[in-house]
Amino acid sequence: MLITSDQHRGDAYGFEGTGVHTPHLDLMAKQGTRFSACITPNVVCQPSRASMLTGLLPLTHGVHDNGIELDESVADTGFAGSLGRAGYATTFIGKAHFSTYHTHRPTQRPENVAGSALYGEDWNGPYMGFEKTEMMLIGHNYWLPDRAPRGRQYEQWYRNDGLADLKDELYKRRAGDDGGAAQTHHSALPPVWHNSTWVGDRTVELLRDHKRNGDKPFCAWVSFPDPHHPFDAPLPWSLLHAPESVRLPEHRTRDFDRRPWWHRAATETAPGQTGEMGRVRREYSRIEPQTDSQLRHMISNYYGMISLIDHNVGRIMTTLDELELSEDTIVVFTSDHGEWLGDHGLILKGPMFYEGLLRIGMIVKGPGVPAGKVVAAPVSTVDLAATFADYAGSPNGFACHSTTLRPLIEGEGDRDFAYSEWKLGPARCGVALDLRAARTRSAKLTLELETGDGELYLLDEDPKEMTNRFADPSCRGIREELTDMIHSRPQDIRNPLPQPIGAA
Repeated sequence: MLITSDQHRGDAYGFEGTGVHTPHLDLMAKQGTRFSACITPNVVCQPSRASMLTGLLPLTHGVHDNGIELDESVADTGFAGSLGRAGYATTFIGKAHFSTYHTHRPTQRPENVAGSALYGEDWNGPYMGFEKTEMMLIGHNYWLPDRAPRGRQYEQWYRNDGLADLKDELYKRRAGDDGGAAQTHHSALPPVWHNSTWVGDRTVELLRDHKRNGDKPFCAWVSFPDPHHPFDAPLPWSLLHAPESVRLPEHRTRDFDRRPWWHRAATETAPGQTGEMGRVRREYSRIEPQTDSQLRHMISNYYGMISLIDHNVGRIMTTLDELELSEDTIVVFTSDHGEWLGDHGLILKGPMFYEGLLRIGMIVKGPGVPAGKVVAAPVSTVDLAATFADYAGSPNGFACHSTTLRPLIEGEGDRDFAYSEWKLGPARCGVALDLRAARTRSAKLTLELETGDGELYLLDEDPKEMTNRFADPSCRGIREELTDMIHSRPQDIRNPLPQPIGAA
């Protein structure tokens, strides 16, 4: 079972010492093995999720940026399709985002808001290699859940009990002091109607149904849409972390003069796109630096969203125990990418691969998984596909990008580096970039291939990434070593690369 959150920093766990209330994830880490240097293969949603599913890097499966539809024939070669052919019952629950949903022109995919109207209420798959799906549209509370004929299972559930008008009133209501923080408010929607709770409910029911009727092993991807912005945890979860008690980033000012050229260009250049896509880019991707007070409110609400997810993870893990399924189920918790959350004066995500955005948590629990082990080797979530195939004993049909984590979990294996890539056009941030990154245990190099510029941080001595050592003569050896790691990527980049829907 793969459980994921969305936009969840690698340090936003109780066991990381940042004060986030995550007792169930902390227990999962205590009872299992966690990876302390796991990174995402791409720092935005669609590419990273496609890589988790397929075991391929973004420039090979083709989804190198948001707004590009994952080819369904490629998706079918991923872990869900492969395990399905090996006899597993495969299910996806929650936010998918293998396809575009709202910010691009309509498509005919079931998770596209307009496209969802083409599918009847009874449709539940197959999709992207999963035999069965229970999905939501978008999952982030910018707008009210859609009405029929649009919507997927969450929207249908939300609106089909006769209480939709009351829910809508509470959904739109702000309840509490948000300190004037951007993209932040306390939601008055009761947690019982929140989509994080719904994901937990549907997963618990899946496990109970498997226990009652399952005649095949199961494989499930359970995908929570939070703590992605807007930061709108429902009461009382939004009050769990007092703003005055949260820890602020040590360095929370923009210092573009000390950084590569694209940091300033991507932040200050207006996106070159008009219409709905341009509006969304401007409104939701360009948050100005927050005051310390505003940032405290934002962080506390972000943490509240994580705690609500943790609560539902606890329900899922407890159900596995109660149904005596824990002893033959591998459970992985991770995220698609992180969130700057004020680091270096930045909010949300973009083409600056600071650790808050690039590093994510990964916890593994199950039979044969050592308790309390911490793996410091650099790995990536692209490795999950091969890992699931290994534990399932099914043929590994994945490309060479995915390498099983099992030797690291159960033995003393090691990795030299993990890799991430993002090729994006000017529609996203105003400039075109071709970024590649390699992260070792102690250092991280990001290259912009078109201009040859880059940034190098020695993480063992500079964990806050304050000093870019890219041009430092004393670091020439390590820069060349990491550059060779980047250029060792297999030369199987898709040609031509698909372009985002709606892009020029």
